[in-house]
This record gives sequence, C-alpha cells and structure tokens, in this order.
Amino acid sequence: MRIPELLAPAGSMDSLRAALHFGADAVYGGMKKYGLRAFAGNYDPDELKEAVTLVHSAGKKFYVTMNSYPFDDELDGFAEAAGLAAKIGVDAAIVADPGAIVTLRKKVPQLPVHVSTQANTVNVPAVELYRDLGCERVILAREMSLDRIRGLHEAIGDSIQIETFVHGASCMAYSGRCMLSAYLTGRSGNRGECAQPCRWQYAVMEEKRPGEYLPVAEDERGTYLFSARDLCLMPLLPDLCEAGVSSLKIEGRMKTEYYVAVVTGAYRQALDLLAQGRECFTEKLPALMEELRCASHRLSDTGFLLGNPETPGEAEGFWQDREYIARVVEDAGEDGTARLMLKNRFFAGDELELMTASGVRKIQAKPFVREKTGETLETLGVAGETIRMELPDSRCGDMLRGPVRNHRTENNNGNKN
Repeated sequence: MRIPELLAPAGSMDSLRAALHFGADAVYGGMKKYGLRAFAGNYDPDELKEAVTLVHSAGKKFYVTMNSYPFDDELDGFAEAAGLAAKIGVDAAIVADPGAIVTLRKKVPQLPVHVSTQANTVNVPAVELYRDLGCERVILAREMSLDRIRGLHEAIGDSIQIETFVHGASCMAYSGRCMLSAYLTGRSGNRGECAQPCRWQYAVMEEKRPGEYLPVAEDERGTYLFSARDLCLMPLLPDLCEAGVSSLKIEGRMKTEYYVAVVTGAYRQALDLLAQGRECFTEKLPALMEELRCASHRLSDTGFLLGNPETPGEAEGFWQDREYIARVVEDAGEDGTARLMLKNRFFAGDELELMTASGVRKIQAKPFVREKTGETLETLGVAGETIRMELPDSRCGDMLRGPVRNHRTENNNGNKN
C-alpha cells in the first residue's frame, strides 16, 4: 500500500515545530497577505525564511498558502510575494484563482503550484486543465466521495498528484466559498477574514410579531442551522490510500500547537501502522480514535466521503479529554530532569501523560523547581513560566497533558463537565 504524505497546519512557529516533532511530512502556512487565514499567526519574510529553513533541515516540505482571490490591481503584488516565497525556498504555493495560477506560471515558473480546495475541483477535465497549466497537485473539493476520488485517479493516473482533507473543521458552503460573513460583518471568508457566522445561533421572526423569535431547530445547546460537523476520516485511511491519494491534509492553521501535536501524532501513527498492513491499523483504530478525542473538537463525521454528511446543527459542543500542561523545551539530562514551559496548572502527584514522537506514556508528576525563583513547588498556575521536573527520557518538543481543569468540556451526550 502506497502511504501518502501527511500534511499538517503551521499557523505559527510553535505549531510548525509541533507538526514536525509529531511526524508531519510537510506543513502549510501563510504569509501576511494573500492567504485565507488572515487571523492566523502567518509569516513575514524573515519568519518565513526561518520556518522554511527549519522544515528543510528536518527533511520536510513547506507549502505557502496563497489561495485568496486577487483583483487585477492586486496581481502584481501577488506575483511579487510569490517570487519572494520562491526565492526563500518554499516547496509550492497553494493557489485557488485560475487567473492567479496563470500569472504565477508566467512570472514565477520555478515555483510549483498546488490548486487549492477553494477552486472546487470535482471532475477529470478540471484536473487535466490544471495539469496542462503546469500545476503539480490538485487539492480536491471536500464534496468528493470516495468512489469519485477513486474514479478520478483511475482516469488521470499519476500525471498529477491528488490531495484531500482528512481531519478538522468543515464549512457548510461549497468548499468554503461562502459570502455569509461578508454580508453580515463586512469580513469576507474569501479574503481570509471569516467571522464564522455559521457558528452563531439563529431563529425565525414573523414580521407582524417583532421581537418574537421562533427557533427553527433547537437542542440543549442552542439553535445552529448552518454549522457543519467536523471532519474525521481516520477510519477510512486504508480506502484513501488505495484510492491513489498522494497527500492527506489536516485542517487547522488557527488551532493551537497542542491540537496540531495530538492530531498529527495520531495520523502519523495510523499511517505507519498501515505501512505494516491493514490488520495492524484495524487493531489499533479504537485507540487512535480515542487519541483524537484528547484534542479540542466538535462532533465529527466522514463528510461527503461515504455520501451526505450529518445534518448541520452543532456549533458549541467543544470538548477534549485531556488538557495541555507543558512543553519540554530542553532534553532531559543525565539526572532525568527536563526543562519545561508551563501552559496550565497541575499538581505534584497528578497522573499525567507524556506525548512523544514515538507515542504516549503515563507519568506521575513530581515536585518541580520554578526557575524564576529557584523554589521547589507542588503546583503553579502561571502560563509561560519555566520549570524543571524529573522527566526521564523526554525530548525537546515532547508535551505533557493531564486532567481537564481549566477548560469547559462536554461529553458526547452534551453534558457539561
């Protein structure tokens, strides 16, 4: 079985490092302009150079997102930014607009182009068009079913790469091309500024009864008409591999480094198991699904891969089974003591888990030294503080997680904890 590339989000340098540490083959991130995540960390030229250097030193790839829709008066700046990215050494630009693609093929021919999911590619002629324009890869629309992906690959072979999303937030609009935010807030999702009004609560008001709001559909959390469930294709990885997909993409440039670490690590383990055989993967699938629950998430389904997704209606309902405690910022020394950056309060004696590149192992928290004062403590609740704690065999980039104390969580029945 051919194992696809695992592509993880890198909305910030912290997320980028987490993606690399936990097994991504490639990462994607945006510059300060021309991407569709205007409120992600994004990279200025110096930061982009640092990011690309770090990625290449790990033998991985960096793709820069340039999937906004530039107007004529923006095309020169768009091409100039792409040229700078190419000079820095990015491995490809992710582009949506056909005019922008043609512009880059003419003005920056040395820069490989990946066609964004925002281009809504759903058929063989469209893929062949992009291939003939010189594009290296097409990221299919999320509306594609497994059978259609399989049929498309059979038609085009390996003449161009195919990429699909496998995990993360989904949009109720066609491949994310939604105008709701632009109309309601003046912030266009197609310009990278979506306010996510699909996650808001809505009701109906009869014009002769002003102020009387009638919910259209309601559960114990509210009324959410347009909010799609998250996507999780973990159980279908063997089918995607066999369908000829070249790259599996995790959504999440606005997500935390902890989220990126958990999800990337789970999919890395899954793909490594698939490399050993479908049986190995199937045996570990329940544990992999439980691991994904350790990151903040909504209810999920398989999107359009097996037919129509679940009816929209869950916007709140965030929960996670573990909480991010600290990141190891210096390998453990010979005495087993590691240096950590604190994220959330924990207590000596807590049963914690150490997330490593090779898997998760249980540990018991020990009293630790607060570097700032040199005092030995059993708890501390100041995020960003550096501590030293006994944590044998831990490596820089590993993460500690533990019981959820500092965030609201909900279980699958919607009960708040």
